[in-house]
Amino acid sequence: MSKVSAEKIKSEPPFKKSKIKMPHTFVIIICMILFAAALSYLVPAGEFDRVEDKKTGNTVVVENSYHSVENNPIGIFEVPLAIVHGLIDASDTVFFIFIVGGVFQIINSTGTIEAVAARVGKTFMNQGIVIIPIFLTLFSIGGFTIGMSAEVMAFVPIGIAIARSLGYDALTGTAMVMLGAAVGFTAGLLNPFNVGIAQAIAEVPMFSGMWLRGIILVVLLIVTSIYIIRYAKKVKNNPLDGIVYDLEKEEKHENLDISSLSSMKPRHYLTIIVVLIGFCFLIWGVSEKGWWMEELAAFFLSLGVVVGFLSKYGPSKIASEFVQGARDITFGAFIVGLAKGVVVVLEQGHVIDSVVNGLAATVGHLPSSIQVLGMYVFQTIMNVFITSGTGMAATTMPILTPLSDLIGVTRQTTILTYQLGDGLSNCILPTSAMLMGSLAVSKIKYQEWVKFFWPLLLIWIVIGAVFILIADFIRY
Repeated sequence: MSKVSAEKIKSEPPFKKSKIKMPHTFVIIICMILFAAALSYLVPAGEFDRVEDKKTGNTVVVENSYHSVENNPIGIFEVPLAIVHGLIDASDTVFFIFIVGGVFQIINSTGTIEAVAARVGKTFMNQGIVIIPIFLTLFSIGGFTIGMSAEVMAFVPIGIAIARSLGYDALTGTAMVMLGAAVGFTAGLLNPFNVGIAQAIAEVPMFSGMWLRGIILVVLLIVTSIYIIRYAKKVKNNPLDGIVYDLEKEEKHENLDISSLSSMKPRHYLTIIVVLIGFCFLIWGVSEKGWWMEELAAFFLSLGVVVGFLSKYGPSKIASEFVQGARDITFGAFIVGLAKGVVVVLEQGHVIDSVVNGLAATVGHLPSSIQVLGMYVFQTIMNVFITSGTGMAATTMPILTPLSDLIGVTRQTTILTYQLGDGLSNCILPTSAMLMGSLAVSKIKYQEWVKFFWPLLLIWIVIGAVFILIADFIRY
């Protein structure tokens, strides 16, 4: 976060808290673990036979192989041990998240992202409406590569300053920054925190199927650009039509000086070049060499060290930034381990296959289109309770992956239902750190944001449903 942005955030009055109080995510997952333990008493134990698919190398369930096994109910005193076992079983994913979080903090600390945003703002701030799709695209890159989410609040003041200089309002500036990151995060082309984790759990080649996610990204960017542009033009023609007109009157003489932001320096260009080369190398390693968690973690670790040295960081500076990034991502990493505890209890109680078999029997006779849309709705509802993308992948994918094998839905399509269900609704949930943090910085009221965003959310959800149906039709 830049010094300018940090000072502005500190100077803001406290944001009025939402009356909606959700339990902490850890509490929700612990309740799910207890529910899973209760199921081990209520649901008959059973298992599927599993074999290795010679074509894909995936471990798949054998259709019609479900059979009863001896019950193994999980007692209340065994739950803490199951949680620990979940953390151990998910250790490769947990430490991967720690490493990636630390490396991305090294990259963020160089100021490259802020410098690029400022450079783009200065270059196009007199170009009128074109700044909206440009900023959306710029921050979508942060979303689909480094999983930019809550960090976006640091750049909201830049977006607002540019929007106001062009005759628009704070809502326009906030939207063209935050929604850009949200669209990129949802499309998740190279996002290790949602698509990467889900594909690892589903035993699908990491970052495979990128072509369709790329199309989704372009479509969402175009639709979102048109939506924001229509609103921005309405505000410019008549400021009274703006949803945050009262805020604009209050903030009329307060604005961020774009010229005061840091400019591009040689180290920023070097960072950009190294990161671009690095991601090209990443794609090659995944597609040609079959890199998995260990290799990817080693790659990101090396990338962080190289970026640090090119930015003239000493070893201690690199280490301190890495530790800070790992610390900041602790919440998401631990959610994965806790969520794995749900799966551990279901597996130890021999009921996870019983649940999958029951779901398959329930939806197996339905049309394929209804099945995939049902998965999509399920993931969207789950996102209300588990807003962490990594946590939701760890919770839902172990159940939906074997289910998709049984009902004939491709694993790649199942992952698509997860990533769209996880990402599209983040910009309206009051439990979203990205949303509430950005609104706090911009001083926009939550109800004002909902009034602006809900029609776009419906459009996004419909687009997501269409692409899921397409994916199912083409056997994605």
